[in-house]
Amino acid sequence: MEGGGTALGACARPRGAAIELGWGWGGSPQAPPLSLPTMWPFLLLAALAWALGWLLRDRRRLPSVQDKHVFITGCDSGFGNLLARRLARRGYRVLAACLTPKGAEGLQRGCAGHLRTTLLDVTRSDSIQRAAEWVREEVGEKGLFGLVNNAGVANPIGPTEWMRIEDYRRVLDVNTFGAIEVTLALLPLLKRARGRVVNTSSVLGRLSANGGGYCLSKYCIEAFSDSLRRDMRHFGVKVSIVEPGFFRTAVTDLGGIEAALRGLWERLAPETRLSYGEDFFPKYLKVQRLIMNFICDGDLGKVTACMEHALGARHPRTRYSAGWDAKLLWLPASYLPACIVDLALALILPKPAHSQR
Repeated sequence: MEGGGTALGACARPRGAAIELGWGWGGSPQAPPLSLPTMWPFLLLAALAWALGWLLRDRRRLPSVQDKHVFITGCDSGFGNLLARRLARRGYRVLAACLTPKGAEGLQRGCAGHLRTTLLDVTRSDSIQRAAEWVREEVGEKGLFGLVNNAGVANPIGPTEWMRIEDYRRVLDVNTFGAIEVTLALLPLLKRARGRVVNTSSVLGRLSANGGGYCLSKYCIEAFSDSLRRDMRHFGVKVSIVEPGFFRTAVTDLGGIEAALRGLWERLAPETRLSYGEDFFPKYLKVQRLIMNFICDGDLGKVTACMEHALGARHPRTRYSAGWDAKLLWLPASYLPACIVDLALALILPKPAHSQR
């Protein structure tokens, strides 16, 4: 027995030694396990290959956009006005909705290409239904290729305590419920053409930097767009979100912002004003001026280029961030812990006179 045990041990040792040397049970060599330093080149190559593939895919365009109908809301000025003109020059058949006759006449005047205008108040269901019927007559059996929900308002913005419920309703009626109702009214035409929906959100739909209905409305648009995209993929309808940073439009007009803020301040109850102090309001206005003057970009083409890509690309992106502040400031900040963002905003904004912190 003793000799047999020794013999078995002798037989076992070479096999164990073979395993230690990287040899398998069948005597064939095995590759040594990859360590982290040896994996880096493979990971880098994989990342570069993915990035190259994404860029090539992103650059692919539809073969032709001629005779494709696109309906755009909020075309009196700003992004909508510029986009309507650019798409008409590219060969799209643009159906532009304006709030006022003056806005419609100004857009129609001197615009090259096929462009038709109609009046639309997105806060009124009867106006939306009339516009949807007009679009239906314009597109016929081909259906609607593109819908750009661009109409939007911002004011009033300011400390949450200064708001009333009607301030929220006014902004939500335009930015959220208006966009949703327009989309629902036109979805059958979009499904027929296997078209695209482009919803204009904001970087403030990712990070709420002030009180009022604006940030809230853009968070809603983000959620609505995500739900719509997942539901409509079965019908070939693509949904994209454009998240502009701060640009010089009617929404960021300092005169309008200051007038709205002054109206909020003057209607506050004396007790509430006392808690903030009389110095708070001019300081708050000063911060708003500094932010708008420093951040606001005058090149609206950065936003309309994103909208054009969402309409004309073979593979439109889910989200577009437009503007240097969106890419370098707001988007990165939205991924930071809330405590860090809270601290940063507390350092920027003035402190109430009766602050407990």
